[in-house]
Amino acid sequence: MRITRARALGTCFGVRDAIDAALTPEISSDLTIVGQLVHNPQTVQRLHDAGVKMVSSSDDEITTRNVMITAHGAPASLKQKLSDQGHIVYDATCPLVLRVHQAVRRLVKEGWHPVVIGQREHVEVRGIVGDLTDFTVLGNLADLHLLEGRARIGIVCQTTYRIRQAKEILEQIGQRFPEMEVEFIDTVCKPTKDRQNAVDELSDQVDVMIVVGGTNSSNTHKLLNVCKEKEVTAYQIENAEQLEARWFEGVEHVGITAGTSTPHDVIDLIHARLIQISPSS
Repeated sequence: MRITRARALGTCFGVRDAIDAALTPEISSDLTIVGQLVHNPQTVQRLHDAGVKMVSSSDDEITTRNVMITAHGAPASLKQKLSDQGHIVYDATCPLVLRVHQAVRRLVKEGWHPVVIGQREHVEVRGIVGDLTDFTVLGNLADLHLLEGRARIGIVCQTTYRIRQAKEILEQIGQRFPEMEVEFIDTVCKPTKDRQNAVDELSDQVDVMIVVGGTNSSNTHKLLNVCKEKEVTAYQIENAEQLEARWFEGVEHVGITAGTSTPHDVIDLIHARLIQISPSS
């Protein structure tokens, strides 16, 4: 059985930098992360083993001096709240997420109604709109009615959204609201695009695709959706132990892809396990 990795997969620079910052010894010994630093179970366990504390929200009790904002970002008001409480705030927000925040601030300043294409309840989107009083989040085409009555909208995207779907939404906005003035800023990050394009290419070559990433990872789900659209059999897993030999009976070619929160050592273990259970081995 042949095994091929997608040409772009696994941890991106934003995730890597956030993890490195959290594990800095002088910080990690007295650190609480508000939310999951990244959506990956192995990384969460690694942080826990290093003594890093984690809370689900700023309303939970925080007993450490240091507090870290996750790679997904947060509203400026949350950072100020934590600072006012006496904490030293370390901001691990990915630079490409910060770019979205900056774009939204500019749009609002110029008088555009801010629109975010993304998942309404995702932590990144909540961070983008958290300081806004008037905004719209479009999850899919079914939400277009939320734009009725708007004359001038400025659109950004959640960084892990699929750019193809974003462009479909943009096209439908133009058709449904031809008089509406629209400014679109493509804020889907390059690592996300690279991984989506890579899995799209590899899906044409394999019989089965293994998608590696946390069950709560948005960008990993997007990779799985690409496989489904290409009608290739795909399984999303978090670790090598979840691989099942029966998935590969009669299979000649297996592909591996992984979300931007997935460490490369996890991918290596899964690759090694695939070699072990290969029907030809």
